[in-house]
Amino acid sequence: MNEHEHFMQIALEHAEEALAHGEFPVGAVIVHRDRVVASGKRLHTLEQKESVNEIDHAEVLALRSLLAQEVDIDPAELVVYATMEPCLMCFSTLILNGIRRVVYAYEDVMGGGTNLPLTQLNPLYAEMAVMVTPHVLRQQSLQLFQRFFANPENQYWKDSLLANYTLSQ
Repeated sequence: MNEHEHFMQIALEHAEEALAHGEFPVGAVIVHRDRVVASGKRLHTLEQKESVNEIDHAEVLALRSLLAQEVDIDPAELVVYATMEPCLMCFSTLILNGIRRVVYAYEDVMGGGTNLPLTQLNPLYAEMAVMVTPHVLRQQSLQLFQRFFANPENQYWKDSLLANYTLSQ
């Protein structure tokens, strides 16, 4: 098992915990010099049946956890591992906080943000060099999402492009 697979496995464990609690199975870990310094898992997916909380994503919660520690770490030395490609909100939040390396397992065909054309945006973003590594332990992550979408009790993104794509794999 290589380094990326090792840390993605830890993120998958967080995603499995989220799924066990009926949450969307996204887990994330933030790594500094081969050590996990923060982690998060998706929360409040279905807090209220009529309204979904779209703020408590795994990547954002992991970043909040790191920032709460008030550690003196150069964000450029951090790597984020996420079981699903970060959405536009998460990707932007990570890069605005100085993180330049993102590794993910399963592609978000509906809302993934890592293909954002940074060089075509305003200078703040255009000058950022971000390295994205996709599909690390993709199959294991895919299986978690298939279990989530196959469960008739889960209504989150039911019949969406993402759900249909995931179930057709």
